[in-house]
Parts: sequence; C-alpha cells; structure tokens
Amino acid sequence: MTRRRLGTMLLAAAVTAALTAHSAQAQSAPPAFIDFDWADPARSRPVPARLHWPTDAAPGSRVPLIVFSHGLGGSRRGYSYLGRYWSARGIASLHVQHAGSDSSLWAGNPLAVVDRLQRAAHESEALARALDLRFALDRMLSSPYGAHVDRQRVVAAGHSYGANTALVAVGARVMREGRWVEARDPRFGAAIVISAPPFYGESDLASVLSRITVPTLHVTATNDVIQIPGYYSPAADRLKVFNAIATPRKLLAVFEGGSHSVFTDRAFTGGPALNPKVKLATAELTLAFLDLVFEGNGATLARWNVTWQPLLASAPGAAPSPLPAAHSRRMAQGATDLVSSP
Repeated sequence: MTRRRLGTMLLAAAVTAALTAHSAQAQSAPPAFIDFDWADPARSRPVPARLHWPTDAAPGSRVPLIVFSHGLGGSRRGYSYLGRYWSARGIASLHVQHAGSDSSLWAGNPLAVVDRLQRAAHESEALARALDLRFALDRMLSSPYGAHVDRQRVVAAGHSYGANTALVAVGARVMREGRWVEARDPRFGAAIVISAPPFYGESDLASVLSRITVPTLHVTATNDVIQIPGYYSPAADRLKVFNAIATPRKLLAVFEGGSHSVFTDRAFTGGPALNPKVKLATAELTLAFLDLVFEGNGATLARWNVTWQPLLASAPGAAPSPLPAAHSRRMAQGATDLVSSP
C-alpha cells in the first residue's frame, strides 16, 4: 500500500477549516441524546441503549435510523462523534450496549481477562449481540420516536466486533453442529462495517457472508491491526471480509496509517494529526453512502473522493477506496449495481 501525497497541503487547510466549523457547531448546540435501560424478558438480558436524536427534525418528518453496535469492551456511550455528527444532519442513531462483551470485561481480576474475552467472543455471544440489535430496534420503533423513523432507511452499523454484529444482522451466518447460526433482520436496508475482524474459526468467509445482499460500506486503515489478549488480526483481514461479500453493492475506504481504535472516541490513536481527519472523513463517507443507497445520488460520494483522496491508500488486488459510483438508482426501483470496479 502506498501513500498518496498529491494535494496534501490543500487538504490540510480544508480539513482544518472543516474541523473548526464542526467543533464550533458542536459546542454551540450539542445534539440531545436519550438513554434507555431496556431489558429483553425473553432472554433475561439487559439491553441498554443511547439514542442520538436530530435536534432540528421538522414536525411530522421521518428520519433515517442507524442502529450501532460497539466493539469488544465498549458501551452505549462510545462512538459519540458519529452520533453527534449524524444527529446534527438529520439522522438518528441508536447505540446499543451488549452485556457480556461490553466495558464490564475490563472490571474484575486482570488475570482472568483472557477468559472473559474468550467467552465474549464465543458464537453464542455473537448471536446474542445480533439479537440485541433486533430487540433494540423493536423497542425503538414501538416507542414515541418510532413514528418519526423512516422504516425504509434503517441501517445496521458497528465497529470491530460490532461490525461483525452488523454483518450478522444483515445475513452473515455460521454452521454449527449441522445447523445455521443466524439472526438476519430484514428491516435493515444497508450496513456500515468499520474495521470488521474475521469470523474467528471460519476458513470460508464467502460461505459465512453469502447471504448478505444489502449494500455495505466498509471502512478500515492500513494499520488497522487488532491485538488484544488471545487475539491477533492483521489489517489484511478487513479486506478479506470486504472481498468475500459477493454482491457488487459495496464500497471500500482504506485510510493510510491510522489504527484499529482510530475509529473510536479515543483522540490520539493513529496519530494526533490524523485521528480527527479520519473521524471526519468517516462520518462524511457514511452520509455519502446513504445518499447513494437510498437516494441514488452519487454526487456526494464524488465530492468526498476529491476531498479525501490524499488520505486514502489502495491495496494490491483490492478495489480502490472507495469504488466509484455507477448506474445508481433508488433501491425501490430495484437497483442491482450501486458500485463497479474501474
């Protein structure tokens, strides 16, 4: 992978101005959020969630909804920069917390942390996390906010383990003891997949991901390495997940440098200068993706490419990042190709 340096100086000036404006907007009018302490009685399982709701949604309007799953050891409080960005632009996001693989993993005897991580990564917990998204979406849509959600624009999203959770929610599955372990929810019309690990123990990713037909956005970085007690995954694994999805309705963005946790709320990982740029670029890319998927509008993606190209890398044998839009139509009209290789 090689760094693309053309236009770096111009980009730095543009990013500085954008970040300054974004920061001022966030400080002057912080979007509201609401915490829910739900519990699924059928599974005797708590499902806390935080809703970032658009503060300027017009009365009677319907807003898109992103249901977000955190990474291993996270919580509903995480990825707040995305929640703030989306809500400031008319998009609601529901950040779900997964008991058993949330921040409670870091509490208790440090000598037992590997055992706790292994239990959290077990397929039973992976399935439980996807069912958390289903339950939280049920509760959300049946709440007073549900009447204001555009049910044709509901998206599953997540980072790291949460990216796997989002993929399960849109159709990923594994075979265990002669039966499929799956939890696809047809209400999700697209997925945002940030730093997806491999499905550990699965050698045939194409089989695991074969039933995913909704459009997917994949975001990663050349230094997106997962290294926690008991687990190691190189950055190339993110590209394997992208390449294993058969549908051409997918986009890939690979940032040069960065880190696995650059996409979290942590401020300095991946480098203090690069970190805020990657966050802003990722947030903007999600909106460009939604415009392409739900509006058939590739103009936002084209502008994004021009602005952020100097931060992107291309991988040998993989598509450029992201792929150019081609033959876009509204999903309701039966679009088959949202993107194509050059």
